[in-house]
Amino acid sequence: MTMSLSSALEQVNQRIRLAEQASNRPAGSVRLLAVSKTFPADAIRDAHAAGQRAFGENYVQELESKCAELAALTDIEWHFIGPLQSNKTRVVAELAHWVHSVDRLKIAERLSAQRPAQLPALNVCVQVNVSGEQSKSGCEPGQAIALAQAVAKLPQLTLRGLMCIPDPHADPATLAGQFSRLAALREQLRADGLVLDTLSMGMSSDLETAIGAGSTLVRVGTAIFGARDYGVR
Repeated sequence: MTMSLSSALEQVNQRIRLAEQASNRPAGSVRLLAVSKTFPADAIRDAHAAGQRAFGENYVQELESKCAELAALTDIEWHFIGPLQSNKTRVVAELAHWVHSVDRLKIAERLSAQRPAQLPALNVCVQVNVSGEQSKSGCEPGQAIALAQAVAKLPQLTLRGLMCIPDPHADPATLAGQFSRLAALREQLRADGLVLDTLSMGMSSDLETAIGAGSTLVRVGTAIFGARDYGVR
């Protein structure tokens, strides 16, 4: 295990603990998802040896290859967090434990139909485009309630909550507003009777702001693994 990765992981966990304290949140109320996309399986092995168990992948082919290469690490929890095309849902339905990026009913229906019956229900989050950027995945906030209610009725899926990717160039106040918008949507769904425990929001640069707004799961890659080379997959 490289000491640098182990130290980076501990630093991120410390940031989470301090943000929990600053927000008067219970210790351990925020989970860390290590975003391992574009990094080799050996980096995941090192993070696993340092105690990390949940890992996030954005690309279906990469998820498939890493699941095979790391099959001996049976306690890894795989989260798919990238945009998902309908013709690639089967691999994700068969391999992932979580999908954060459900942004339309067709994707949820395919995941539901393709989830193997012998596996536990697939945990899913509805992705909401809280920043309004046209290039960003996610359903419109005004569509989130109806989509979440429809997803919650599907077999072999468990709707756990909502996910967002805010504007990366936003100032802290704007970021906080976008995170708070997602939190308010979850509260509205809870008031409608859905049992939702997850707000997947916050990354390396803004996890403290996200935790202050109510995040229960932060998706951190760069602060753990370093800068990415997107030319390598």
